[in-house]
Amino acid sequence: MTFADITPARKGRVFADFTLGQTFVHHWGRTLGESDGTAFGCLTLNYNPIYLNAEFAAERGHHVRPLNPYLAFLTVLGLSVEDLSEGSVEGAFLGIDDLAYYETVTAGDTLVARSEVVGMRPSESRPGSGVVTWRTRGFNQHGNKVLAFTRTNIVGSTTTS
Repeated sequence: MTFADITPARKGRVFADFTLGQTFVHHWGRTLGESDGTAFGCLTLNYNPIYLNAEFAAERGHHVRPLNPYLAFLTVLGLSVEDLSEGSVEGAFLGIDDLAYYETVTAGDTLVARSEVVGMRPSESRPGSGVVTWRTRGFNQHGNKVLAFTRTNIVGSTTTS
């Protein structure tokens, strides 16, 4: 077998692949560690001590130092990309709405995600393409909802792979 014999897996979906109410259970999940929280704070220049200083967090009622909620959000968003929007030639990210946090995420939590198609319409300017909106929910390893948001993308009629 050579690399020429390997067929790349198709990434993402085209507009015609979606139906209203369709649900996706995104694969694998991601366990976040203390190093993820520290690196995220440093890379984004977010030095809020509640996310970086265990004593500071404890003085404010956190028995365990919380991770930055934006890190949790981006992790859950990232889990959904391969199933929903990756690979669309014409795909464009249009925004996030209704982001809500329900439970604190701490080091050692494993986040998983599920999404549902909650809106879709054909594009007026791009035949075969459309605008799709998903409601994505992130859960920890105990099945507790930690966050939810709505995301909208233009989804093309062809994929890049």
